Amino acid sequence: MSKNNSETVTISKAEYEYLTGLKDLEKHCAQLESELNWLKEQLQISKKKTFGSSSERTEQLYQQMTLFFNEAEALEDTENRNTEITVEQYKRKQKTGCFDKLPENIETYTVEHELSEEERRCPDCGEEMEVIGKKITKHLEMIPAQVRIREDVYFTYACKKCHENEADTPVIETPQPNPVIKGSFASAQAIAHLMTQKFVMHSPLYRQEQELKQKGIELSRQTMSNWFITTSKLWLEPLYERMKELLLKESVLHADETTLQVLKTKDKPTATKSYMWLYRTSGCCETPIVLYDYRPNRKSENAETFLKEFKGYLHTDGYKAYRGIENVTIVGCWAHARRRFCEALEVLPEEQRKGSTAAIGLDYCGKLYEIEKKMKDKRPEDRLKDRQGQAKPLLDAFFAWAKSLRNIAPKSKLGKAVNYLIEEETYLRRYIEDGRLEIDNNRAERSIKPFVIGRKNWLFANTPSGAKASATAFSIIETAKENDLDPYEYLKYVFEKAPNLKENESIDILLPWNAPDDCRSKAAPSTE
Repeated sequence: MSKNNSETVTISKAEYEYLTGLKDLEKHCAQLESELNWLKEQLQISKKKTFGSSSERTEQLYQQMTLFFNEAEALEDTENRNTEITVEQYKRKQKTGCFDKLPENIETYTVEHELSEEERRCPDCGEEMEVIGKKITKHLEMIPAQVRIREDVYFTYACKKCHENEADTPVIETPQPNPVIKGSFASAQAIAHLMTQKFVMHSPLYRQEQELKQKGIELSRQTMSNWFITTSKLWLEPLYERMKELLLKESVLHADETTLQVLKTKDKPTATKSYMWLYRTSGCCETPIVLYDYRPNRKSENAETFLKEFKGYLHTDGYKAYRGIENVTIVGCWAHARRRFCEALEVLPEEQRKGSTAAIGLDYCGKLYEIEKKMKDKRPEDRLKDRQGQAKPLLDAFFAWAKSLRNIAPKSKLGKAVNYLIEEETYLRRYIEDGRLEIDNNRAERSIKPFVIGRKNWLFANTPSGAKASATAFSIIETAKENDLDPYEYLKYVFEKAPNLKENESIDILLPWNAPDDCRSKAAPSTE
């Protein structure tokens, strides 16, 4: 029979209160330490946002910061630097860096430089010398945009003989095509150019107004804005609605949204955020479509309304507004999961990164992306088979590892990364269910980026009608770019063709993939 070796010790009330105070102090110190670590993370994040790269490739951080401060010197060094490589049994220098290339498919003209007849005389015998060779050099010329007025004259004809015979004189007028805006001096070329400058080159209307003024053209930004709204409503919106019909018939889509400030809105403070929603086709679609949808808020009803006729898979980030849409299956985004582990790694001191929990999580993400990289050119059915055989076991191990982690501060970057992974497991696993699906929603993020870049220049929309016109114009332009078209040439084609469609012609002939070859981008390879 074992004896109880416990011993009872009697202490005074003062000693008890002292020991209790020590325990409370330890808890308080632990809390302060946790808060201190959190503040250190926030400071590190703030420094990265201010001075660092937005890329998730942390090893490029130092190189990019160096380039930022020493761009001219760094580029000069890159262009002139040579490296020695061994080829069989000798060494030769291989040039590295930037390789500028003159385009081969733009207009080229030739200027021949010949000596005068007197200069061609032989210095020895005086006979005229013959051409035996030539040297050719090429130079890239840039001509500033030209502004000119086109004056169209439409003649009216009458029969002189009938007039002389005092009979009814037939009169025939030269047919006049419908203009892009009736009663306006705006041309299809002008509006296409102004739209391209704003929505492709991100030049605000006030800046374009100043540039035109320097050329002697008094064209106010208000007039330009009215042109945009009018042509958008008349010619681009019907095309937008047709593309929306085709978009919703797809079985796989991507969605994203970003903020927009609209100044003159009813029953809403100026500082309140509005939103530009984006919906686009996936990589399995042969005719890409990118559509923006302006809405005054970020409520789920906006996505539900737009996607009412859609049935299929929808790639999104972790925003829950998409999750209640009927007949829609949500596919999570691994780029968001990877980004969180990347951020958790970056806030750690350099010496603590190797082998850390954040590094392990980031390594899992990297392996999943490596699997995708190897199968990107395969058929959907083959991709599905490889995902089930390679990605699924790795996913099982990854989520099991994440669920086994303990004692991670939930508000820390690592805690947020792990919690996001576990909470989004159902959606993050979904991409392995179908070979047409993608591992992330980067396709939508790439499509919304032009709008974000433009917003940094023109900052806001003045009215909801202007915001809607911008959404429509962005949709047409980005869809054109996705189909390898030149935005200016395509807009010009639409503004010339749409007002003059015949009764038996469908609006489908205006769709980007049906546009004539003249609209094709010179930088894009021909489809023929």
